[in-house]
Amino acid sequence: MSETFFSLEIQPRFNETDALGHINNTIIPVWNEAARKPIFEIFNPTLDLAKWDLIVAGFNIAFLSPTNYGSPVSIKTWISRVGNSSFEVIQQSWQLGRQTSETKTTMVHYDYGIDKSQPLSDEIKQQLSMLTGK
Repeated sequence: MSETFFSLEIQPRFNETDALGHINNTIIPVWNEAARKPIFEIFNPTLDLAKWDLIVAGFNIAFLSPTNYGSPVSIKTWISRVGNSSFEVIQQSWQLGRQTSETKTTMVHYDYGIDKSQPLSDEIKQQLSMLTGK
């Protein structure tokens, strides 16, 4: 297993906080999507929306500790499973040395023109497999 992951540092914005001063729970999925950009580029290097071929089939988030305003958050991203037409992305948010959430997202290689999943090519599977681990 490779020890490869992507990491994106986010500086929480004031407008992302809730009444308790925590980052609102709707913000973590937005940050996670931003941190998946290197994965999107495997499928679509120019990020051309006319050629977009991925769809989110679902995600689950475990909120482990509050994420707060005022300190940077690191989003660590890696692949945990590669299937025939789908793959699973694991993402953790870390703040001040503490893990605050973990998200599991199932992504599907998808053809929007025919509204149907498509098999992952061997080349794509190989690239995704190189990102398994943390």
